[in-house]
Amino acid sequence: MSPATYEHLDVAVIGAGQAGLALGYYLAKAGMSFQLLEATDKVGTSWAHRWDSLRLFTPVQYNSLPGFDFPGEPGTHPGKDEVADYLATYAQRHALPVHLDTRVTRLNGAAGDFRLCFASREPLRARAVVVATGAFGSPFVPSLANGLDPQVLQVHSEDYRNPSQLRGDNVAVVGGGNSGFQIALELANHGKRVSLSEGARLRSLPQRLLGRDLFWWLTTTGLIGAAGSSRLGHRLRANEPIIGTSRRNLRRAAVSFRPRTVEAHTDRLAFEDGMDIKVDTVVWATGYRHDDTWIEIPGALNEHGVLTNQDGVTPVEGLYTLGRPWQRDRGSSLLGYVRRDAERLAHRLVRQAS
Repeated sequence: MSPATYEHLDVAVIGAGQAGLALGYYLAKAGMSFQLLEATDKVGTSWAHRWDSLRLFTPVQYNSLPGFDFPGEPGTHPGKDEVADYLATYAQRHALPVHLDTRVTRLNGAAGDFRLCFASREPLRARAVVVATGAFGSPFVPSLANGLDPQVLQVHSEDYRNPSQLRGDNVAVVGGGNSGFQIALELANHGKRVSLSEGARLRSLPQRLLGRDLFWWLTTTGLIGAAGSSRLGHRLRANEPIIGTSRRNLRRAAVSFRPRTVEAHTDRLAFEDGMDIKVDTVVWATGYRHDDTWIEIPGALNEHGVLTNQDGVTPVEGLYTLGRPWQRDRGSSLLGYVRRDAERLAHRLVRQAS
């Protein structure tokens, strides 16, 4: 579907991923007039396009959006295609007003009369806008990557699918987060000579502790809901762990650990310790950056072009965000936990409309 020109929707929600869908569920229950504007051609696309072997950290019982349980056996960890299918089914099951292939190119206006512009469609007007464009933003690759010759294949973790797409046997994975660890282990298990470069040594946590899944402990103790602005939240944010993939497992698979990458030249990467290696392929597991410069509203963005918010509330009246990492707590960007932020925001939007 494509949106026509609506005169003052109550709410325009930009993005129909897990955050947008959860919010849509609550807005529909409240009888609000709203639209979910999805840039891709299918709900769940961002999950479907992740690497083939990706599995969630959270077991099935912690992955449900409001009003529809995630299918599967409790205690199992679904793959990325199962998540994509669940989100598409969720939108259909609740008959949510999702408009596909609808990328917002500009947002301007003010509270009560925001104007959303599209590449080839008439603008849309709304009294309130929620930016629910996902946790990841745009793939980030450091500028030093430009020093590598064209014969070195470079792939961001966003575009990595499986070992067969890589070139040669000497592979460097740059980035020591969860994605970097998982991809490095998979490549090593498929016979690649893998070096993993990490800027900081993050702690590793097992998927299960004392017979219980890690997320049982996080949920039961309330740690998953510790506010990011609290003292405990600050400590947790500063020590985001690697979950389920240990250094011991990587070393057993013959992965070589390297410090921070500081230079790239021709077919070699150099590290902080002065060592360098020859590479055939580099996988940049270097994360994402949000670019919100399409929002053309004074006071909405910080100096880095990112939407400013406190618990999802921006400095611009009527403009909100949902589903970003640590927006309110550790669960704000997680599939089965974003519902809490979505419900709070829906109540706020209903009060605002009335």
